[in-house]
Amino acid sequence: MSLSDFFTPVDLKTITPKNGYYASHMGDRIEQYAADSLDAEQKIDIAIIGVMEDRNAIDNSGCALAPDYVREKLYLLNEGNYNTRIVDFGNIKPGATITDTYFALKTVVEELVKKDIIPIIIGGGQDLTYAQYMGYENLEQRVDLVVIDSHFDLDDDAFGDSIETTSQSYLSKIFLHEPNFLFNYSNLGYQTYFISQAGLRVMEKLFFDAHRLGALSGNIAVAEPVIRNASMISFDVNAIRSSDAMGSANATPNGFYAEEACQLCRYAGFNDKLTSIGFYEFNPAYDSNGQTATLVAQMIWYFIDGFYNRKKDFPLNPKSQYLIYKTSLKHDEHEVVFVKSKKSDRWWMQVPYPNTGSINERFHLVPCQYDDYKTAVSGEMPDLWWRTYQKLI
Repeated sequence: MSLSDFFTPVDLKTITPKNGYYASHMGDRIEQYAADSLDAEQKIDIAIIGVMEDRNAIDNSGCALAPDYVREKLYLLNEGNYNTRIVDFGNIKPGATITDTYFALKTVVEELVKKDIIPIIIGGGQDLTYAQYMGYENLEQRVDLVVIDSHFDLDDDAFGDSIETTSQSYLSKIFLHEPNFLFNYSNLGYQTYFISQAGLRVMEKLFFDAHRLGALSGNIAVAEPVIRNASMISFDVNAIRSSDAMGSANATPNGFYAEEACQLCRYAGFNDKLTSIGFYEFNPAYDSNGQTATLVAQMIWYFIDGFYNRKKDFPLNPKSQYLIYKTSLKHDEHEVVFVKSKKSDRWWMQVPYPNTGSINERFHLVPCQYDDYKTAVSGEMPDLWWRTYQKLI
């Protein structure tokens, strides 16, 4: 089966401005997918994928129409100081059943990631995150998932063994998925009044990371190491405050500012480890003057800009490009080793594998902040070190 079987090409007539695009516009720079695109000699870096599926987007019917509204705004943005190699694959239309749509997205993500092409998914409901995640099932690698969302989406799933789920329960589906290839989950921007105490206890029990909106507001750089650890990201547009992004039936007054959302996406683009990202829950029916469509387009632009400015300083090769710092804790139970890149000044922390860990590797490298180093220098164990170690056991 060819990937082209899953897609309907973009109808350029409906989104192209009357006078066409300038040579610098993304609309002139982005190639349209053809059946032989993946076999062509020209390297593809990024693939744009629309998914027109909203049947299980709770209380947000109409978000299936999002992809072309975002494209219209994205294509009008100017290319940065680099030569993009981006192909727009078009839209995955709803299957006969929602599981058909999931299968199509899963297959596309898997094939693209195998070919070292990053899919940018424009949904649709956030339940599509589960299909995005399943794309990694056969790749024999652990997944570090980051979700930018005001909720945890841990509602009970009513679909049993079916792969079907909803935008409010997909995370439960991921946590219970067999085989389990999820290593870490991190939430960015949860709002406490939307979260049950039981949900917070689940995060604590599983040693997952949850970062409250208030802890990130005005200090968005704290999110950078969290995003740098992601292999896939799901971004719920409802995590942005409604005054900046009203284009959803579930928009709420509080959330990230527009510029913070763009910064998060630029961090995602910088991440050498990231292999897919999805933008979900935008609903054109609730948008005003195309503001949310424009913001999502700008977020994608910032992701692309980050991608083409990657420092390629992970993993640690060559070692001459890094500085090693060793610290001792008060009770000498562990020596904590930190690594700093000379290229980017970014920090990582080495967490040793326990006896049951990897035979081929002696330690796991986790992105961290300079503040984690300062904590270790003061003699205290960084919380990130401990939570990571517990997951390695």
